[in-house]
Amino acid sequence: MRNSLRRTLLAAAGLSGIALAPLALSHFDDKEPMQSYRQSYFALVASNFGPMGAMVKGDMPWDDAKMQAYAENLDTLMELDLLRGFAAGSERGTTRAKPEIWENQEDFADKFEDLRKAVDALDDVVEDGGERAAIARAVGETGKACKACHDDYKTKDYLY
Repeated sequence: MRNSLRRTLLAAAGLSGIALAPLALSHFDDKEPMQSYRQSYFALVASNFGPMGAMVKGDMPWDDAKMQAYAENLDTLMELDLLRGFAAGSERGTTRAKPEIWENQEDFADKFEDLRKAVDALDDVVEDGGERAAIARAVGETGKACKACHDDYKTKDYLY
């Protein structure tokens, strides 16, 4: 129980920091904080979605409680305003974000909305105690939504 509470409090503190970051970012002319915001956001997404994929693939032991926690965390992350981290001018600097994001903001936003919907469906399946096969399908659909954006808008190497 203590570890669970500690993890919950740490997660809440981390998510609060990200949630409040846009307020802090609005005071900066420098675009580097926006890059930090979005990179931190994606690190949190990866640290929750990665283990889910590993469980589905059998690369780590299946744990229903962890699967539920990861799904809930992802669902919470999807409520944050990621697009604030992609303001005009923030494409410069060390980044993996392709310039096409700023050229096609509407498509980028649509793809992020597709990801939100996939994560919402994943969270519903996990929360409802879905069978592993159903959870695996939902993880796969979420991965496809991630990949759709990565294919068009993320480089493998950093741009400078």
